[in-house]
Amino acid sequence: MQSYEYRSTQSWRGIPVVHVAFGRWDGRRYQPARARGLIAVGDTAVGMVAVGIVAVGGVAAGPVALGLAAVGLVAVGLASVGVVAVGLVTVGIVAIGLRAVGVIGVHLGAG
Repeated sequence: MQSYEYRSTQSWRGIPVVHVAFGRWDGRRYQPARARGLIAVGDTAVGMVAVGIVAVGGVAAGPVALGLAAVGLVAVGLASVGVVAVGLVTVGIVAIGLRAVGVIGVHLGAG
């Protein structure tokens, strides 16, 4: 199967507005691709809005998400929602943060 990539012609300071990148199968191994843009979608996505298997950005969504606002199985961010969520305000099965809501909620800090 071939890889897929789309990069918008518009850019902001050299960063594409939209970048979509998915990897390919090389024999029996999958070769992931990285998407970097203001809006990034792909195997590994880095951007202001990022959606991917590993997503890093202002708003991040994916199985592993790291961002200001993060949603995923494992989510780390100022505000995060996930099975395992870490941050200031968190919701999850296992939630760790200043304000944590979960089956296992660990509240950090005073109070």
